[in-house]
Amino acid sequence: MKVLFIGGTGNISTAISRQLVDEGHELYLLNRGNRSKNVPSGAHVLIGDIHDEIAIAKLIENQTYDVVADFIAFTPEDVERDFRLFNGKTSQYIVLSSASAYQKPVANPFANESTPLSNPYWQYSRDKAASEVVLNAHYQNDGFPITIVRPSHTYGDEAIPLGIHGKNGPWQVLKRIQEGKPVLIPGDGTTYWTVTYNADFARAYIGLMGNPHAIGQAVQIMGEERLTWNQIHEIIAAKLGVKLNPVHVPTDLLIKVEEKYGYNFTGELLGDKANTALFDTSKLKALVPGFVGTVRLDQALDKIIPHFLSSPELQREDPDFDAFTDRVVAALEAAEKLLLA
Repeated sequence: MKVLFIGGTGNISTAISRQLVDEGHELYLLNRGNRSKNVPSGAHVLIGDIHDEIAIAKLIENQTYDVVADFIAFTPEDVERDFRLFNGKTSQYIVLSSASAYQKPVANPFANESTPLSNPYWQYSRDKAASEVVLNAHYQNDGFPITIVRPSHTYGDEAIPLGIHGKNGPWQVLKRIQEGKPVLIPGDGTTYWTVTYNADFARAYIGLMGNPHAIGQAVQIMGEERLTWNQIHEIIAAKLGVKLNPVHVPTDLLIKVEEKYGYNFTGELLGDKANTALFDTSKLKALVPGFVGTVRLDQALDKIIPHFLSSPELQREDPDFDAFTDRVVAALEAAEKLLLA
């Protein structure tokens, strides 16, 4: 296949890019060239900003593709632009939506592709749902050959699943765990969460590429490993060789203080991680026969944790989140002493 990825060097897309190149497909990555270390050998890089529609139209004016996939479309305006750029130039257009767009509060703990898209807590999720509406209209009215993919929590070499972390990624939480410091876990930590290794995700995604049965469909991609947030943090601590020091904090409390400290716990927790996330993957397995997730979190972390510990560029300190964590822990300890006095 001749494939164009918009982005192609992120957590999810890098794993797909690598597998495509390994399988011998002709892959083009359209991005600004800021993450060249994630470009697999053999891929062709087209330097450009997808938001500069006139320049991109000129760049691809004589090209057609079997598949065009956008990994950085977040709004209805983004997918409208893609329709203008790629209508008539591809046999399949794939866009990443999000399982976070599903109905909140959760009415049924097992989501499938028919679960309503209604998340009042997170603008990101509402934008993804609105983008799906736009694309379905173009499929129905214009024959635009869409496939919508809804991932849940996909992790990889540079992305570790955590209940909450600061604005600089997971490193500060990993560091706290390693040093034996208290680590915040929202709620009581018993909510079940589905996690998927990006290499497993990539196999399923590639199975949808060039698949005529996937045209016009929304498909959720995730494995079937379901862990509580307590278990996830305990596994991470075990891989770091230390004992976890968890502090469970009410989600309601985090939401009340989010504005003061500049976080978005309403969206990230009420709109996503505070809800049980279990999924019916029968549609995916019908479209990609034989697909099953093969890598457990504990197995993946055998590679991911050493990668973080040996990669200074991933060790981005976050003193603000560190101080926030300490302040929350101190407040909870003070409340406990007051109640026990």
